[in-house]
Amino acid sequence: MKCPFCGAASTQVTDTRENDEGDIIRRRRRCGECDKRFTTYERIELKLPQIVKKNGSRTEFDRDKVLASMKLALRKRPVTAESVDSAVERIEGRLLSLGEREIPSDKVGELVMRELKRLDKIAYIRFASVYRNFEDAEEFAEVIRELGPHAKPKPRTRKS
Repeated sequence: MKCPFCGAASTQVTDTRENDEGDIIRRRRRCGECDKRFTTYERIELKLPQIVKKNGSRTEFDRDKVLASMKLALRKRPVTAESVDSAVERIEGRLLSLGEREIPSDKVGELVMRELKRLDKIAYIRFASVYRNFEDAEEFAEVIRELGPHAKPKPRTRKS
């Protein structure tokens, strides 16, 4: 593994650990030249379906693009990075389980919305408002109604 700091080809593994599910291996490495340390991750690479965009073009599934979209919707929200990574892994797992060679991009968008709905209602609304390209306030209100009944705010009492 090439050192990301100095480019040297000689790095040494100092620690290896698997995640709880056993599908990702984390390795701590040390460069033999500059003595800096860094972490690498190994995961099984499975063939995900190609994404068919609305204009008919095809592209490879891009995990980083999904992750960036979710992080944007979750900006300044109290959701851990581990929760977001798990959500992206569930999306990938769902795409793999479909067994399709191609899948429409709106299916991926719906999977992202489902995961955001589980993680954070505000992030879900943010993503849905952009993804569904709301035209008016009624469409926005409909998504909020989808989230279920809301508790009515308590009336304020005035201090005498």
